[in-house]
Amino acid sequence: MKKNKNIFLDKKILIYGLGKSGISSYKFLKNKAELYLFDDNIKKEINSKINKRLYNLKQVSEVKFNKIIISPGIDISNCKLSKFLKKNFSKIYTDLDVFYSFYKNKSITITGTNGKSTTAKILHKILIDQKYDARLIGNIGNPALSEKKITKRTIFVIEASSYQLDYSKIFTSKYAVILNISPDHIERHKNLKNYINAKFNLLNSQSNQSLAFVKKNDPLIIKKIKNSNFKQKILKVDTLKNNKIFDQLKNKYFLSYGNKENLSFVLKIAKILKLNNKNLLETLNNFKGLKYRQQIIFKNKNLTIINDSKSTSFASSENLLKSFNKIYWILGGIPKKGDKFKLSKKNCKNFKAYIFGNYHKEFSKNLKRKMKVKNFKNLKAILNKIFLNIEKEKLKKKK
Repeated sequence: MKKNKNIFLDKKILIYGLGKSGISSYKFLKNKAELYLFDDNIKKEINSKINKRLYNLKQVSEVKFNKIIISPGIDISNCKLSKFLKKNFSKIYTDLDVFYSFYKNKSITITGTNGKSTTAKILHKILIDQKYDARLIGNIGNPALSEKKITKRTIFVIEASSYQLDYSKIFTSKYAVILNISPDHIERHKNLKNYINAKFNLLNSQSNQSLAFVKKNDPLIIKKIKNSNFKQKILKVDTLKNNKIFDQLKNKYFLSYGNKENLSFVLKIAKILKLNNKNLLETLNNFKGLKYRQQIIFKNKNLTIINDSKSTSFASSENLLKSFNKIYWILGGIPKKGDKFKLSKKNCKNFKAYIFGNYHKEFSKNLKRKMKVKNFKNLKAILNKIFLNIEKEKLKKKK
């Protein structure tokens, strides 16, 4: 009996979006299929070989494609090929689908609103230190299709966004992880229900031989599980429970609520994989964290300065904020639709928010009932004010 032929081999394929994932899809498939390329910025010059395959809007509409591989950043409701994509929705796949169709290796796929990158990075480092051929791919690390020298023993740690999971059709993962869910990317998914469904595509795709890890204390996750009928075994991770390894940790990086939550999942997965606890502890104590995610850039006995600029929502900041008693909080950028600050006024009694940027009114509206809020023209003005306040407080203490 012949093995089923790969669904992407020798097919007419449109690759839409020429960012990192699109280019890696092109390079991976260029000798395996008939490829056509499209990018909303049609004049974008990559290199001469790729430019020859770039099609314009009219040319794309005239070709009958077998498959369409779409970059996660493209919103099919708001792009140049919107009508075409909606008409051909059943043909849409992602680079994760291509990846899975060629490699059936064990993978641990991590999603959630907050902590994906950190959790994936910790887990990958532990596996590497315990001599696994582990690869870190997806939203963090390399695009899935850019990995080389893959063997049967290779295990993948994948960070997957709601965008990727929303469009994926055949991708599945031996181990699936949903860290947490709070309103995010509503401008893309239209409502919270669609966002939750996109995350849970990761569990929907699993077989009864798979394993899923979800946060026990997350009401949105538990409600979704209660109202669904999943085939696989689901392990609920109690992120409020104090693991005995926490008491052996010397690394202050894991003192925040958020990183304790991330670590709760890592320890549960490590137990299932039967990893060595002594080596695991050594890795954790030496773990430096990711840049711009709860990154301590200065510390003395009176002041700690933390760069958490990768946080893009109130929810992703809250776990860090509630780890400290006195906070000067600098924030700006573009607020996310449906994002709300949930810490109580009691939690924030020693917090001061310093806001800059075009959306200061929106941020102030969300925070002013919880803490003292001030608006500034720019970051320099904020820093001058904060350090002036610190000096005044020092003088008060001396008096």
